[in-house]
Amino acid sequence: MSLLDRSLAAVWHPCTQMKQHETLPLIAIARGEGPWLVAEDGRRYLDAVSSWWVNLFGHCNAHINRRLAEQMEKLEHVILAGFTHEPVVRLSEELSALTGHALGHAFYASDGASATEIALKMSVHYWRNSGRPAKTRFVSLAGSYHGETVGALAVTDIALFREAYAPLVRAAATVASPDARAAEPGESAADVAIHAAAALEAFLAEHHHETAALIVEPLVQCATGMAMYDPEYLRRARTLCDQYEVHLIADEIAVGCGRSGKFFAMEHAAPRSSGEGSGERPSNFWPDFLCISKGISGGYLPLSLVLTTESVYQAFYADEVARGFLHSHSYTGNALACTAALATLEIFRDEQVLAQNLERAAWLARAAAPIAAHPAVRHLRQQGMILAFDVDAAPGFARRFHTAALAQGLLLRPIGNTVYWMPPYVLDEAQCQWLGTATLDALKQSLQA
Repeated sequence: MSLLDRSLAAVWHPCTQMKQHETLPLIAIARGEGPWLVAEDGRRYLDAVSSWWVNLFGHCNAHINRRLAEQMEKLEHVILAGFTHEPVVRLSEELSALTGHALGHAFYASDGASATEIALKMSVHYWRNSGRPAKTRFVSLAGSYHGETVGALAVTDIALFREAYAPLVRAAATVASPDARAAEPGESAADVAIHAAAALEAFLAEHHHETAALIVEPLVQCATGMAMYDPEYLRRARTLCDQYEVHLIADEIAVGCGRSGKFFAMEHAAPRSSGEGSGERPSNFWPDFLCISKGISGGYLPLSLVLTTESVYQAFYADEVARGFLHSHSYTGNALACTAALATLEIFRDEQVLAQNLERAAWLARAAAPIAAHPAVRHLRQQGMILAFDVDAAPGFARRFHTAALAQGLLLRPIGNTVYWMPPYVLDEAQCQWLGTATLDALKQSLQA
């Protein structure tokens, strides 16, 4: 029995209608080499989606491999209740330093949805500990995605994920998305952001007494189709949350770790220098909670965490157990996962990755220029190392395009009629150019089918 047959018989694959594999065969991967995945039959595929947005520095990265091998000789895992270890302490310190120590406390889990749940629970529990137990509701952006566990689904506004489990979900409110594609003729992305912020202000003015937090994906709402927006929305949302005493949760699970062009996407909301624009800017642009996962471990091991402030931490610091944060995961702060994350941060620092990605993002933009000229393509857009475009196509486009791309040796998974690139940070200029050519060929083939 082949590996593919064994997999179909034994493995229930995620976000997959398994019946589709009667006509769309699984691909058995034998190994990874940098940006490439090598199948058992020897075919190579450029991993242009970083294996669901997690791989930053290529498969089987030598530096991360070496650090993990060293750590495996010391400690693989220990319960984090009542114990600690060097990798989790050092990782917490280094991430805090990246926020200028504005977010000085890290709480660990294993995946993005769990990080969302931690932030939501921590926010509500904070308000309870602060004598305001009525603040138990949340608000998120239209089209938002924050995970698929029951708590995370409450702030996820994608019908495909939420409707099947609606009886289990206490749905949050939604406010207008600042998606720049909604711009009217003559409007800029900043104009759309300002209008959306006005809608948020109207909501908070009426509902702030019961609202614990606003949760946003900074700059790019990924799973809804790579909806990109101007950072002015984040600046205004931070100010409004302060004004109405509502927490701001930044879900950087997908857009953090350099994807946006800065290490944290919230950095784009930093106060503007004098002379830029007009009006007051917030002195502190950091959120109350910042959720990180996916790329933080370089694509090696499950790891997520929530960074938060000293004021939040102090609201839980007391003699009573019930005032403590009542949440745990068996693999919280896993030593190997934290080591992979530390190795990832070393690569960022030692190889000046963010500076190099400015050039790499320019290569991607040039490679995409011929795609933008295709008559079926709409709204080609880019935020750092994320590039996307929409396609006017008949139903079934995503599957046709995915199949055509695989035939080119390219791993791309459209979201509906949105094609996107989110590659690892190791592509050279020639590989970026090939990515553009192969994508355009796959687009033409899928539109002819």
